[in-house]
Amino acid sequence: MTQPIVSFSVAAASAAIAGSATRFPVRRIFCIGRNYAEHAAEMGASVDRGNPVFFCKPADALVADGADIPYPSATRELHHEVEMVIALHSGGVYITEADALTHVFGYAVGLDLTRRDLQAIAKAKGMPWDTAKAFDHSAPLSAIRTASEIGHPQSAALTLEINGAMRQQADIAQMIFSVPEILARLSRLFELKAGDLVFTGTPAGVGPLMRGDAVQARLAGVAELRCRIA
Repeated sequence: MTQPIVSFSVAAASAAIAGSATRFPVRRIFCIGRNYAEHAAEMGASVDRGNPVFFCKPADALVADGADIPYPSATRELHHEVEMVIALHSGGVYITEADALTHVFGYAVGLDLTRRDLQAIAKAKGMPWDTAKAFDHSAPLSAIRTASEIGHPQSAALTLEINGAMRQQADIAQMIFSVPEILARLSRLFELKAGDLVFTGTPAGVGPLMRGDAVQARLAGVAELRCRIA
């Protein structure tokens, strides 16, 4: 029996670049967990510098600045996690910390939206976090600022406000694994390539989001993101 020919087109995921009409084509989204000590503590987790926690989101989970985000299905505990995000213009395997920053295209601020109730169930059963982390619209992202313009920030305020009230506030200098360390460790597990995004972890203060909430994330001197939970 002859199989029917399937024909369709899928738009490639991309992110805005500040000050440019050109967009950044996104290949993969990697994330690191437990990268701020106070957040690890509030989640009842310990930090193991020998074994950083990595997970992924699909590229089409991206949501642009200014968009409405539909409240996801299958959860009653949608939580915010504000993060600095790295965008790569090149990559490789076994990248050294000394060379890591040469692969960085720029930086942004993003949200690692989380179905916290599903994550708790997965943790209790020793199961993967995919349903908690990799759902549709789970990766809002600001425009990317290029490293050629802003350099490689080592200290900058990372904040999140909900309806004008501060929820999360820290400095990226408090990250347990620095940007070079993250890229070096990650490249031992995956071949990093141009178009990859890396969410670098969230500080303490994570909490629930409700329909109608106005969200404003900032990485001082770098980027700003606004969205609304619909």
